[in-house]
Amino acid sequence: MLRMAWQLPLSVAIAVLATVALGPAAATVPAIALAAVTPELARVDLVQRRLPNRMVVPGLVVGAVAAAGSWAATGRPPWTPVVAALVVAGVLFLLALAGGVGMGDVKLAAFIGLASPTLGMAVLAPLAAFVLGGAVSVVVLVRRGPGARIPFGPFLLAGYLVALVASLLVTRA
Repeated sequence: MLRMAWQLPLSVAIAVLATVALGPAAATVPAIALAAVTPELARVDLVQRRLPNRMVVPGLVVGAVAAAGSWAATGRPPWTPVVAALVVAGVLFLLALAGGVGMGDVKLAAFIGLASPTLGMAVLAPLAAFVLGGAVSVVVLVRRGPGARIPFGPFLLAGYLVALVASLLVTRA
């Protein structure tokens, strides 16, 4: 119950941010789905170092259905979110093969890609995640030494929030 006290308002705030930044479009649906699970995903990854499939995989389905709906409504394939999902998840998959990230991070990256309807968001979200995660990794390596590990999911989520805020600022400018 205590978790709900901070998670629900944070999820609602992120959903409102996504709705204002993206407007009434099919692409807003996966962004709201991502907002709903963001606080708990970050908490679980920080505590347990895993991203549960039960929270990430439904988002992939929502993103795919939203992309299909967008295509059906506009007649234009939604290339940006689909390519973003494939490219970023593909890069993280290669890192997972090398042992750098987990498969939960790969699936979360695909979910985030599907929730990124513009090129700016599709590029900025993973870029911000790697910059934020890299900065924290340097601090952790200095403090704990080689072999120290950090969960990457919270940085993927933070990168997406940075991209949402930037998208809002660009559309309002």
